Amino acid sequence: MESKRSQMSEWLEEKVFKPLEDKKMPIMEHLHELQWRLTRTVIIMAGIFIVTFFYADTLVNWIRVPLQNYFIPGAMEWIPSDLPKIPFVFLSPAEALFQNIKVAALFALVLAMPQILWETWQFVVPGLHVQERRFTGPFVIISWLAFYLGLTFSFFIVLPFALHFLISYGLDAGFIAQISIANYVGFTLWFMMVFGMIFEVPLVLTLMARLGWVDAPTLKKYRKWAFLGSFLFAAILTPTPDPFNQCIMALPMYFFYEVGIISARIFGKKKPQEEPESQDTSIVPAVMPSTQMKPATQGAGGSGDADDDYVNVPESGPR
Repeated sequence: MESKRSQMSEWLEEKVFKPLEDKKMPIMEHLHELQWRLTRTVIIMAGIFIVTFFYADTLVNWIRVPLQNYFIPGAMEWIPSDLPKIPFVFLSPAEALFQNIKVAALFALVLAMPQILWETWQFVVPGLHVQERRFTGPFVIISWLAFYLGLTFSFFIVLPFALHFLISYGLDAGFIAQISIANYVGFTLWFMMVFGMIFEVPLVLTLMARLGWVDAPTLKKYRKWAFLGSFLFAAILTPTPDPFNQCIMALPMYFFYEVGIISARIFGKKKPQEEPESQDTSIVPAVMPSTQMKPATQGAGGSGDADDDYVNVPESGPR
């Protein structure tokens, strides 16, 4: 297994990382390259935005699906909830048009994200070492996938329950549900973006552990503060002040903190083992005095006094 892994790393270094060696460029060439990559990214995003704006009404209808439906993961289908039909209203002449532009722009950004990451990677990678490239490339790809997974989890699982609870609470209180399209689109998109960021928590903790800033024991030590902080962040990020939405946002955040602890333990920076030098130095003073006292005790004529350290010269002639 180790041999296959080493062969794979050698192949990646020769075929992928070595062709991207550092390029010696003046500052103006770097600026021209950055300008060209930004221009190409903006052109691609503009083309995608034209397509998404053409289908903006369909995208808005898709965003309305979690309002009155539940998603069943086993059957992979939506089923209607017990909520009555809720009409959407707009409160200003340009509100409907502006919401279509917002939805189309957000979907264009999401669809263009692979191109944005690729252009960023191509611009940054010449200045990285081989070891940094090996770590940065997979980290960027995994973070991109985790963000999309958070968006999907929020849309299919979290939003139906959150919306059903909030609207049912208002209907049971005797209010009539008429939702502004701007408020609904803003609530839904913000909720999805926050869950996309929550799914990045384990990767952020892994990166910090990889850089040596934190380790798994330190993260375990601050568990209770992480639990409290998750509820504080959820209270700030939640579009509504109700405790239900705060809990369904704070609990996944703390769960991913625990996942980050496990990931930091596995992929964190290993500390070098210290050599037991203190034991060797402590042994020397204990041995040396005993070895130095042995000749003095033997040369004192067999007397066991430790004070006879000096031996006199014998007198010449009889007394």
